[in-house]
Amino acid sequence: MYCTEVMVKQHANISRMLKVIKEICCGILEGAEIDQKEFAEILDFIRRYADGHHHRREELVLFPEMVDHLEEVASIIIKHGMLVEHDLIRAHVRALDEALKLYAQEPKTEYKLQILTEAMAYANRLQQHVEKENNVVYPLADRGLSGDIKAKIDQTVKDMEAEEGPDFAKGYMDLLDRLEKKYKIA
Repeated sequence: MYCTEVMVKQHANISRMLKVIKEICCGILEGAEIDQKEFAEILDFIRRYADGHHHRREELVLFPEMVDHLEEVASIIIKHGMLVEHDLIRAHVRALDEALKLYAQEPKTEYKLQILTEAMAYANRLQQHVEKENNVVYPLADRGLSGDIKAKIDQTVKDMEAEEGPDFAKGYMDLLDRLEKKYKIA
């Protein structure tokens, strides 16, 4: 199914950013300064690419079709697993953003610790989430949904991509390349 193939590729890009976040956190622990501009770029990636671009497709397109057309287990996995995790992930992002703002106003160790805590919690939780979707949720959709439903999902995702434009992801891929190079991530 086109939709899940695209989402797995998006997951690969998101996982690249998670590696960057972990490397930045390790650097801060070893004495590096907190780069507010860089964190702002990362938060933009998280909010617009990982959440607005990727999670939006899951929440508005794939997941509702799975809940409507697959067995009860799919509904439980989606409603009590994936959607709950999306909300928890967003909570880490809000807390990270707040900690960065507090640190910018007053660079206290407590705020630095909160930045590290929330950034790592986000990275760890989202990586586990990605693996569940790639290995359980998407294969379930691929196996269980009818050809008609898959075609409907694929067309909706293609329409969403057309709305965003062909260059939507380019800036985010450039950001990933730049950060991976800076932090020497292969």
